[in-house]
Amino acid sequence: MQVSVETTSVLERQMTITVPAERIEGDVNKRVQQAARTQRLDGFRPGKVPMKVAKQRFGAGIRQDVIGEVIQQSFYEAVQQENVLPAGGPQIEFKNDKDGEDFQYVATFEVYPEITLADFTSVEIEKQSSEVKDEDLEQMIDTLRKQQANWSEVETAAVDADRLKIDFEGFVDGEAFEGGTAEGMDLVLGSNSMIPGFEDALVGAKAGDDVEVKATFPADYHAEDLKGKDAVFNVKVQTVSSSELPELNEEFFTKFGIEAADLESFKVEVRSNMEREMANALKMKLKDQVFTQLVDINGIEVPSSLVDSEIDNLRKQAVQRFGGGAEIDPNMLPKEMFEDQAKRRVTVGLLVQEVIKANEIKADDDRVRSTIEEMASTYQEPKEVIDWYYSNDDMLNQVKSLVLEDLVIEHLLESAKVTDAVVAYEEAIKPAQQ
Repeated sequence: MQVSVETTSVLERQMTITVPAERIEGDVNKRVQQAARTQRLDGFRPGKVPMKVAKQRFGAGIRQDVIGEVIQQSFYEAVQQENVLPAGGPQIEFKNDKDGEDFQYVATFEVYPEITLADFTSVEIEKQSSEVKDEDLEQMIDTLRKQQANWSEVETAAVDADRLKIDFEGFVDGEAFEGGTAEGMDLVLGSNSMIPGFEDALVGAKAGDDVEVKATFPADYHAEDLKGKDAVFNVKVQTVSSSELPELNEEFFTKFGIEAADLESFKVEVRSNMEREMANALKMKLKDQVFTQLVDINGIEVPSSLVDSEIDNLRKQAVQRFGGGAEIDPNMLPKEMFEDQAKRRVTVGLLVQEVIKANEIKADDDRVRSTIEEMASTYQEPKEVIDWYYSNDDMLNQVKSLVLEDLVIEHLLESAKVTDAVVAYEEAIKPAQQ
């Protein structure tokens, strides 16, 4: 077998592979002989089909099967021989597949980039910490009460925190605009869910009122044609409702899955949940910061085949997240929606693997066990959750990957210039900026 490799771009390779004719023909003849013995043809006794007839009848299909298998085998042998590591499958182009002649084809594929990790010692990282203060706890409990509020319609004028059911139609420069109408929409005054000025204009309105609302779209509004524009909304107030907050009692506690006999016990559980959420948020922001710096100082090209594969994964996840299931074809979602995120994920993945390899980082069993136990502690039956992880290889491997990521972060932080910063709880739980 002859092999030649041409570098056509930084990551693309074209490999020309020539397979001796006898390797193809020998296998084809063996299978034709087997077909002659086992296949039934009209006019011939079983096992008595002449080779010439069998070749005419079955030869083309058999040859096609053999060539498919030879491509798989010879491509694997060739990349081993040339010491290249393909990223994704090859595109195959036949150059010569004539009977009795050497079979030749060209395989075009991408390879993984050669990575030399940049020095991480000059990287500056801010490591945030925080605590759940009493006022944070009280604010959270107030939020939980509002979530369970009982609403009742009133005839009085609307005040801040009242809920209005409204119809509206908006106009810019006298023209209705896309997305500027709604019917039967619930709006809590003071929620800041509408553009500035809209909710303020409805304070004092009563059920049945028609209100003209004048407001201005923010300069950074998401719709380009509405940025900074003055708008007029004709609003019909259907109903005004005020809320009554529930009592902090056992019935209220159980609505959040918390078995607490009194308010103090409830506060302990809520604080614990807040601290866990905060710790996870801070960990994710630190990881994002480290990985962003890792990507920035290591300018590597990534195989487009891996990016395309990751785009497919993100498309499927998006469909599942929005409940489309089998009703939506993931490929209908524009590739451009996911391209940057997919490229970053692939880049991070390749760099993390290089850090692991270069520093011989391993996920030890104790670390994996403690991670699983920590995750299981949030469930009512932790032991069942632990047993489930250890009985499911896929889930166990996912945990090992998470542990490896954590170990990579710890390793890189040992080299970086880390400064500590104490932030408020609200700042701590904000998601990382992508």
